[in-house]
Amino acid sequence: MKEISSSRTSYERGELRESELADDPIVELQRWLDEAYAAHPQIAEPNAMALASVGEEGRPSLRIVLLRGLDHRGLRFFTSYDSRKGRELIARPVGAATFWWAALERQVRIEGDVQRIDEDESDLYFASRPRGHRLAAWASEQSEPVESRTVLDERMAHFEERFAEEEIERPHSWGGFLIVPRSMEFWQGRTNRMHDRLRYQRERDGWVRVRLQP
Repeated sequence: MKEISSSRTSYERGELRESELADDPIVELQRWLDEAYAAHPQIAEPNAMALASVGEEGRPSLRIVLLRGLDHRGLRFFTSYDSRKGRELIARPVGAATFWWAALERQVRIEGDVQRIDEDESDLYFASRPRGHRLAAWASEQSEPVESRTVLDERMAHFEERFAEEEIERPHSWGGFLIVPRSMEFWQGRTNRMHDRLRYQRERDGWVRVRLQP
C-alpha cells in the first residue's frame, strides 16, 4: 500500500485572474463545465458533484449526484424525494455541492438554499430518461433496506411487466431539486500549495467577489 502521508501532486496547469472571470458565477461555472467536458475522456463525468445535506441531529451526509441543469436560477438535479437526501433536503432546505476536476486541477464549491422544482419540469426530465432508468425509479425504494439483490430484480421484473404496454409515468416520490447559490468558490491549483481561490458571495445588489488565501 502506498504511503498516504507522502503522496503529493504538484499543481501547475493554470491560474485565476480576476480580470478574466465573469461577473456572474453561474456564467463562470458554465464556462468551467464546458472546459471539463472538453477534457473528456480524462474527466469521465464532468457533471458529477458531491452533494451535502443535513440530518435531524445537524450531522452532514454526503454523496455523488449528477448535475442535470444549470441556468440563472441555480443548479438542478433529480432524485427520490423519499431517499435520505430527499428527506433531509425537504426538512432542512439548505445544501452544498462540490465539483472536482483533477485533470484540470480545479474545484468549485457551492452553498445555498434548496427547493423542489415544479412538477412539469420534473415530468419533462423524467420522460427523457432511458426506459430502464424510469423503471428503476418505480422498482427501488431508495435508501430503504432490502433482503437481497434478488428482491430488487423481482421488483424490476414486476414493473417491466406492469408498464409493458403503457407509458411510464413519473412516480410522485421522484423529482428535481434546485440549489439556489448563496456563495460559490472557484479554486485553481498552483505550485507550492499557493492555490488561487476566488469566492462569489450573493448580496442584496448582486454578487461580490473576493480573493481568499489558500
